[in-house]
Amino acid sequence: MSRRYRIRHITTYTYSDRVTSSYGRGFLAPREFDGQRCLDKSVEVEPAPTDQSFGVDVYGNEDVYFHVNTDHEKLVVTADSVVEVDAPNEADRLLGATTPWEVARPQAPGDYTADGSRAAAVEFVLDLVSPEITDAVADYAAASFAPGRPLRDVVVDLTHRIFTDFTYQSGSTTVSTTVADVLEARSGVCQDFARLAIACLRSQGLAARYVSGYLATEPPPGKERMIGVDATHAWAAVWTPDDKWLAFDPTNDQLVDERYATVAWGRDYADVPPLRGVIYTEAEESTISVSVDVAPIA
Repeated sequence: MSRRYRIRHITTYTYSDRVTSSYGRGFLAPREFDGQRCLDKSVEVEPAPTDQSFGVDVYGNEDVYFHVNTDHEKLVVTADSVVEVDAPNEADRLLGATTPWEVARPQAPGDYTADGSRAAAVEFVLDLVSPEITDAVADYAAASFAPGRPLRDVVVDLTHRIFTDFTYQSGSTTVSTTVADVLEARSGVCQDFARLAIACLRSQGLAARYVSGYLATEPPPGKERMIGVDATHAWAAVWTPDDKWLAFDPTNDQLVDERYATVAWGRDYADVPPLRGVIYTEAEESTISVSVDVAPIA
């Protein structure tokens, strides 16, 4: 069984003075992989760019690049897509259910696959620059990693602990907030909780990746869906020895299912931001507003 969604993601930048040139790059189109298909996609920029192109990064994510050299005080980027996501099958439900977590380390003793998947996963074990794996992170992670415990149980336990121990607080962090800051404050947003979970897994030698995308939210019983209330979302995934990734969402205390539409993945948020860019202007102030709508298609 699968579900289809029509996704509209609108980002509006407003400046206090004219911008003479704007360069942007982002990850806005759902990617293709086993279990997900992107059926339609487009990215429109206003004012119209003089140059716009699409490419694929080292992780297989589709990115968009644009350059606007028309004077403007407002820039609007609208991404539309239709995506189909499969519900987890029986194999997905058993992923990591019997594998001791120690065996799931890419650098654990074992045969390296002919396609190099185990070796490729090692990149996702490495810490970031600047380092995120502190003694405090390792100590927090340790409670979930009993010797011989199945990897799936470890992930479920870690997911639940982060959900229970931390408070979701919109606006409490920025893109420069570190995992150590989040651990100390015990609060953050979905990006922070995903990054904390990733650091915990890497502290034990496991390969973990950051995933960005969208989560379809259902309205309360008897209420109509509200347009634009959905947001970009972030979660994490851990590598398993059969070269599959077990995805989980600490923000909502659950494993990922057909309600999640994946856009991109990398080692950290910095690899796959929805949008980032450079502008040339004398404006002293700017604002950004983001509207996201994930609408189920019957």
